Amino acid sequence: QVQLVESGGGSVQAGGSLTLSCAASTDINSLACLGWFRQAPGKEREGVARVYRASGSPYYVAPVRGRFAISHDSANNTWYLLMTSLKPEDTAMYYCAATPDWKSCQFTDLWPYQGQGTQVTVSS
Repeated sequence: QVQLVESGGGSVQAGGSLTLSCAASTDINSLACLGWFRQAPGKEREGVARVYRASGSPYYVAPVRGRFAISHDSANNTWYLLMTSLKPEDTAMYYCAATPDWKSCQFTDLWPYQGQGTQVTVSS
C-alpha cells in the first residue's frame, strides 16, 4: 500500500507563504497524477492542484491560480505545493493524493492514495 505523508503546514498571516511537501513510500515515477486537496470545516473537499507527472502539465482550481504552484521531485519521491499570497479563505486541512492510472487523473474522487493531511491556518 502506498503511503503519503504531508508536512509543511502551519499558521501564517494573510499575504504570507507556505510550502507543503508530500513524501511517497513508492517511486513516484509509477504514479500518473499527483495532487493536493483541501477541506475546510463545514465545506466539501476541494481539489486545489494536480499535475500529470510525465508531462508536468498542471491544473489549478480558479481561486488559487496565480498564487499556488505544484511541483515534484522524482529523485526524492516528493511533490510540493508552494502557496503564496495566502488568504484567510485558504485556511483548511490540506491533503496530498495520487493515482497510478492516468485515465482517472481528472476524476479525483477515484484516486486511491491520500495522506493524513496537514493544517494550514491563515489569519487576517
